[in-house]
Amino acid sequence: MTAIKITIRDLDMIADLNDTPTAEAIIEALPIEGSASIWGDEIYFGIPVSMDEDEGARSVLSIGELAYWPPGGAFCIFWGETPASQSPGEIRAASEVNPVGRLRAIPVLDLGNVNIGETVTVELIEESDIPGMGDVVASDPADE
Repeated sequence: MTAIKITIRDLDMIADLNDTPTAEAIIEALPIEGSASIWGDEIYFGIPVSMDEDEGARSVLSIGELAYWPPGGAFCIFWGETPASQSPGEIRAASEVNPVGRLRAIPVLDLGNVNIGETVTVELIEESDIPGMGDVVASDPADE
């Protein structure tokens, strides 16, 4: 897994990318900056990556899941229903996508306030640079 930071305005989100070829292609293209498009409870934007559907491609996702949409060459952030959803609570992409990762926390209200055209930045981040993740040392109960 590779940690990334997704930034929209003052909203910073940490996510983990999986070890698929599509995720690896995205990692190679980082840092990426795009202009947000909105489709229901999905933010997507074009990225400089061109991949076909992989064997894990699917159209139904989970809350906080990140994916690559091959027909549009887009990075997608899913957090709720889209116009393609076929039942309440279902998160469905417009067509098959390649799942590439997941947000560590899902700021639903903040994501819902993102506007079309806002700049989205995706970049690599070291675990030690994630607030609350660096310099954590477990104490030995025998020392107490």
